Amino acid sequence: MTTALITGASAGIGAEFAQQLAVRQIDLVLVARSQDKLQELANSLKHQHQIQVDIIVQDLTAADATETVFQTAQQLGRSIDILVNNAGIGDYGDFAESDRDFQLKMVQLNMATIVDLTHRFLPGMRQRQTGGVINLCSVAAFHSMPYFSIYAATKAFILSFSEALWAENRSYGVHVLAVCPGPVGVKFFKEAGFPPFLVNVAARFDTPVETVAQEALKAFENRKPLVIPGNLINPILAVLPRFLPREEVSSFWKLVLGNNVGK
Repeated sequence: MTTALITGASAGIGAEFAQQLAVRQIDLVLVARSQDKLQELANSLKHQHQIQVDIIVQDLTAADATETVFQTAQQLGRSIDILVNNAGIGDYGDFAESDRDFQLKMVQLNMATIVDLTHRFLPGMRQRQTGGVINLCSVAAFHSMPYFSIYAATKAFILSFSEALWAENRSYGVHVLAVCPGPVGVKFFKEAGFPPFLVNVAARFDTPVETVAQEALKAFENRKPLVIPGNLINPILAVLPRFLPREEVSSFWKLVLGNNVGK
């Protein structure tokens, strides 16, 4: 059977990917920090869909995290056919006044971990000439965003990386997809330190996790390089920077986000 490995699988978009892949009778390897949540989800999916589900409890910001995940998958005897790079973190605020270690952790998790896991699992997919990689990006990837600078920059990197790999691997029968949703729930924005006003704004444009996973898997099955799930505002936000001077886009986000720094 086909096997998918999902990072950040204990909740949110990652857990929804697990649900929808399980419906497709795809075996799973679930990766996250929370053992209790992972085990509960694994037990539920095994019972509901009669599939094989393994868990790997791992903090992906740890120095040896990607090696541990790869080696554990090997030890489980799992050939990973679909890699869903979902795990990521964000941070709101003035970069110069931010916690340096957290910024570096964000770069590690949002970029380096994805690059490393992809590099480890992609050769097997090419050898088997099947499967692919789904990378969770964001509409923020299309913007330079003051006070959300590192997050947006990491997502821009992953978008470019994903589209390039899509072109590189088509002839091998391997597909790579970048998924760029807008706001998905309010938990992310609260954890990133956004003030209540901006959390409420994000909530107004929320895209359900079910929609994100559903549209992503449809695009993956149709071998698209990019999908922007959700309502019309998301593709508009993605396209808008192409028609405006870059400094105006950055200035717009500074006005929207900057007035709330520290509030």
